[in-house]
Amino acid sequence: MQVSSYLRTQHPHSTQRDHQNLRDMLPYLWDYRGRVVFALLTLVFAKLANVGAPLLLKDIVDSLDKSQQNILILPVLLLCIYGLLRLASAFFNELRDSLFARVRYHTMRQVSCKTLHHLHKLSLRFHLDRQTGAISRDLERGTRSVSSILNYLVFNIIPTLAEFLLIALILLSQYDIKFTLITFVTVAIYIAFTLAITEWRMEFRHTMNAKESEANYQAIDSLVNYETVKYFGNEAFEVQRYSNTLHAWEEAAVKSQTSMSVLNFGQSAIIAVGSTLILFYASQSVVTGHMSLGDLVLVNTFLLQLFIPLNFLGILYRAIKYALVDMDMLFRLLEQTPEIQDAPDAKPLQLTQAQVQFKNVHFHYQPDRPILHNINFNIPQGHKVAVVGASGAGKSTLARLLFRFYDVTQGSIHINGQDIRTLTTASLRTIMGIVPQDTVLFNDTIYYNIAYADPNADETAIHTAAKIANVHDFIQQLPQGYQTLVGERGLKLSGGEKQRIAIARAILKRPHILIFDEATASLDSKSEQAIQNALNELAHQHTTLVIAHRLSTIIDADEILVMEQGHIVERGTHTQLLTQQGAYAHLWQLQQQERTNSPTENR
Repeated sequence: MQVSSYLRTQHPHSTQRDHQNLRDMLPYLWDYRGRVVFALLTLVFAKLANVGAPLLLKDIVDSLDKSQQNILILPVLLLCIYGLLRLASAFFNELRDSLFARVRYHTMRQVSCKTLHHLHKLSLRFHLDRQTGAISRDLERGTRSVSSILNYLVFNIIPTLAEFLLIALILLSQYDIKFTLITFVTVAIYIAFTLAITEWRMEFRHTMNAKESEANYQAIDSLVNYETVKYFGNEAFEVQRYSNTLHAWEEAAVKSQTSMSVLNFGQSAIIAVGSTLILFYASQSVVTGHMSLGDLVLVNTFLLQLFIPLNFLGILYRAIKYALVDMDMLFRLLEQTPEIQDAPDAKPLQLTQAQVQFKNVHFHYQPDRPILHNINFNIPQGHKVAVVGASGAGKSTLARLLFRFYDVTQGSIHINGQDIRTLTTASLRTIMGIVPQDTVLFNDTIYYNIAYADPNADETAIHTAAKIANVHDFIQQLPQGYQTLVGERGLKLSGGEKQRIAIARAILKRPHILIFDEATASLDSKSEQAIQNALNELAHQHTTLVIAHRLSTIIDADEILVMEQGHIVERGTHTQLLTQQGAYAHLWQLQQQERTNSPTENR
């Protein structure tokens, strides 16, 4: 899948979807329904004033065409009223814009917040599959499209429709029916032509959007992986890949512009024919005496007022179609059902002791790729259990299941005797802290990243957590101390520095259950020993699950589980496992040999 426009490719766009999306947008207007009604009333007043002005202009022209006896009195009064009508039209239009601004931007804020909240609710599986650069672009277009639809409806579609109906009513009631027929036929042909050509052009627009999102994703992805690009000298490769995508975008953009020219010319031709016919019959009626000169001016003015916005309506229709496509992607994203949800009767975790139990746990990401097989173990309150094994054995999956990022395929996980599937995820995750193997920091200060575990924590608590994690002295040596920016994903810090900050963050959370997913893998021996001593102290107060690569860090664990291909093949204390002379003993001997051969560790 090239871009996050997967939403579009998996679900073809349709008129039914447009109607559904427009209905889904209505609840966002409910908070300011009074303003919406008032704005629509000002719209009606503006159009009444706008249509009334040509009627008054007709009387002015007719009065000038008659006897000159009242010319110094009557036209002046009518001109004053004419000016007031124009002023009233402008006033009500601006008042409508001001009233609706709150509705428009409030709706944008609501949609944006709801989308971000929904993205956080979606499962880890969704976020592992997504492409951040492309989806951010799609979300930006989708949120903007909601504002655009509201603008088009209130500022263009409804006003144009109201004015068209008023003008048609006046033409039908005061003039020969042929003027109304020509107007209606012209509008019908115009709309039919616009719909047909625009539907043809939509394919080019879809391609443009898809390639734009893909190019945006490629650019961001190459910048996020800046060091990797440099390591392999692939700058030219990245630029070429970006250029190839933009070339496809360029071709679609040229076709889109060319077809737009065809559409614009056709629209202009239809309007020109319709206008000429109406003016021809109006002029003929003036010559025969069936219409006055003022009537001719009135019909001409109505044509200008009707066909000028109608000409813009073609552009507007295309913009609405594009906005509807973008909005459809957003609403389809909001329709994505979170994989992990609280049960209807879910209850908060009742914690008297933080005891963890895995009972006959089986799990797979895909049915044809089982990860865990019949996993059983228990971590009593205050005990430390370590899990070791080769990469891909399923060790990190245990932590993801415990946090309930996924649900087990078979079996169950219990905390304090309660199945975690029956608990609220908020209460479950509140009591756990983790230091992941791949530490990712926010592009903010060190202080912010540590305080993220508890935004209400004071400076003393943050410094204490940093000292326990053996990172306080390092931070103090930096020119800006705790206010040092870490860069995107913590790029400005080393792997060991990032991990120590992550450890401080976990400590600050004061969890009942601690999970360390190879938490000291990026540390040098000195830092590892200092942190290990601190973690050992914490382990006496917390229930701890340690996923380890270095066996030297878990020799004091109450129980060590050895995993191979999703199975627990050995279990026991460090001493017991060495005595068994099995897989654990073999790993221990290999690591001891590595330490002997490399007495100086440079990490």
